[in-house]
Amino acid sequence: MNIKILESASRDLKNGYSFYESISPNLGSYFLDSLFSDIDSLQLYAGIHSIHYKKYRLLSKRFPFAIYYDVKDELIIIYAVLDCRQNPKNIQEKLLQDDDKSKK
Repeated sequence: MNIKILESASRDLKNGYSFYESISPNLGSYFLDSLFSDIDSLQLYAGIHSIHYKKYRLLSKRFPFAIYYDVKDELIIIYAVLDCRQNPKNIQEKLLQDDDKSKK
């Protein structure tokens, strides 16, 4: 299976990197390594995760982040990589907004 990371998810990863890098040097790099490892695991485990807001949700192993994705044919689409510590209403709005954009 191929993995496609949408621009919105790339922005989420960059924002997470910046946040953790501001806390401690190289923590941002460790964040990206960890999240990309989680994303790579979808090659084996895509589609087994629970569904939230119409997307599969993979919880990161090392950071309080969730990877929201969908599987279409032989393609895994990463829609968002969001901090779980935010208001769930914000997560829902972002995912539904991204869903509307992807349909256009």
